[in-house]
Amino acid sequence: MREEDCIALLRRAGCSDDVVAHCRAVRDLALAYADGIADRDLIEAGALLHDIGRGVTHDLHHAEAGGAICRAFGLDKRIERIVERHIGAGLTADECSLLCLAPRDCMPATLEEKIVAHADNLVKGIRAITMEERMMHAIALPRRQRKRIRRLGLEMELFR
Repeated sequence: MREEDCIALLRRAGCSDDVVAHCRAVRDLALAYADGIADRDLIEAGALLHDIGRGVTHDLHHAEAGGAICRAFGLDKRIERIVERHIGAGLTADECSLLCLAPRDCMPATLEEKIVAHADNLVKGIRAITMEERMMHAIALPRRQRKRIRRLGLEMELFR
C-alpha cells in the first residue's frame, strides 16, 4: 500500500495533521528497524495506519477503534493486527477487559507488529526519544507493563 493511500485513509477516518505527522515519524523509525529482516511494505503501511483510530478517540480505545476502521475499509488482516496491538508493548486479554476494551489478546506477535509497537514507543509527537525517556513516561504504568515495554525494546534493539 502506497504512502498516499495510507494518508488518504487516515484523512477519511478523521485524523488530524498532528496524527498524520506522528504516523510518518513512526513509519520512518520503524523502517530503520526493518532493514533486511522484515516485510518493509507491511511495516510501512502498519506504521502509517497504526493510529487510524485517533480519528475517533485519543484514549486507549483508539487501537480497538482503529482495528474496526481497518475491517470497515477492508484492509489486510496483518495491518489490522498491527493497529490493534501497538499500544505500549501490547495488552493481554485480561488487561484489555480491565480497561473496558474487548477481552482479546492484543500482544504483538509477529516481527512487524513488534517493530511498529516499539517504534511508536520511541516517538513522542514527531520527535524520536530514547528508551530511557520512554521508560520515564511509563513510570505510572503497572510494573508488568513497564517490564514488557523494556523487554520489547531490548528485543528490537538487536535489529538496529
